[in-house]
Amino acid sequence: MSTATFDVAAVRAHYPALSDGWAYLDGAAGTQVPNAVIEATASAYRSGIGNQGGAFAASVRSDAYVAEARSAIADLVGAVDSNGVVLGPNATSLIFRLAQALSATWRTGDEVVISRLDHDANVRPWLIWAERVNATVRWVEPQLPSTDLEPETYDGVVGERTRLVAVTAASNLTGSIPDVAAIAKRAHAVGATFVVDGVHATPHIPIDMVALGADVWLTSAYKWSGPHIGAMIADPAFWAPLRPDKLAPSPDEVPWRFETGTSPFADFAGVTAAVDHLAGLAGNAYSNASRRARVVTSMTAVAAYELDLFSYLHDGLAAMDHVELLASPMRRTATEFFRIRGHDPAAVAEHCARARINVWNGHMYAWELAGLLGVRDSGGGVRAGLVHYNDRSDVDRLLDAVDGFRSRAARAPR
Repeated sequence: MSTATFDVAAVRAHYPALSDGWAYLDGAAGTQVPNAVIEATASAYRSGIGNQGGAFAASVRSDAYVAEARSAIADLVGAVDSNGVVLGPNATSLIFRLAQALSATWRTGDEVVISRLDHDANVRPWLIWAERVNATVRWVEPQLPSTDLEPETYDGVVGERTRLVAVTAASNLTGSIPDVAAIAKRAHAVGATFVVDGVHATPHIPIDMVALGADVWLTSAYKWSGPHIGAMIADPAFWAPLRPDKLAPSPDEVPWRFETGTSPFADFAGVTAAVDHLAGLAGNAYSNASRRARVVTSMTAVAAYELDLFSYLHDGLAAMDHVELLASPMRRTATEFFRIRGHDPAAVAEHCARARINVWNGHMYAWELAGLLGVRDSGGGVRAGLVHYNDRSDVDRLLDAVDGFRSRAARAPR
């Protein structure tokens, strides 16, 4: 689908927060929400909600919100069965829970393969649990300065003792997109579980977790215009043998055994609304198709639009000799990580905030990658993350703000 079919002005009209005069270029850390999500959440509260499993109407509504959210997320990522969708507060909490359950089957000398491209949420839980059960951790490294993670890097690292391979589908720091399917083949060839952190990838490209070979896919709704809800998705058969810690009276069935405590039912209504919103981003021409088909069509249009806009941002920054672009991946999301020579990244972000532009500074929890890039201990960098509601005017404002450092950078030591 061409970028001409994506009407960003119409999309922006759905987002009330965008009327405040700020340029929201912080999408990689979390997105704003459209009216449909706000209304769905508010409507759930107005209608009355109760805990699950009751005979009364408010409880029945909560049961429906949960089931509908599972179904919507399954459509978003191409899952085989919505009963394999585990809901939770965020991806980090869910990966910790997953690591505890999976590591119960590991033994001394088993191996876990993780990458330095990843957000720490897909690193630290595996390190912690590997240490507890005396498993061996093996690392794969992205190429520098591109931060591309080539599948061949896994050759000689993944072997007969490998029990788990965990990798991101896209770096939240540099946007680098590995060949997930090729890595999956290497993991599955030795019988290893393949866990994919899809938190940064899911808002930017159409996802088919089955085609990509993910045994488990993780995503967070607040990265794709939804509430602060996380999900980890697998075939229900994958979950069946795993026994996470849980309370004695709580359900033992899949997926409920992985979900602790009382859920935020109104937020689940917002999750479904967010997926429906994403499914409509390409317009109404495909309204008779299934939601899954509409999601794929819309997210294909989103990917094309974002990368077209990103080219404008990237070229503008690359043309400024006082700007250092910290990575150059071959395949990427619309995410830029950069520094301005002679200026602390925090000061750059503060300058942008004074110009009513939202950008982040620091390591963005990509702890290992920021260390490889040599910037973790010196303030990190500045990250501008484009999403589907950003437009050229947002980018122009950032380019103008960065250009304003030119004369000061020219006087700064190099």
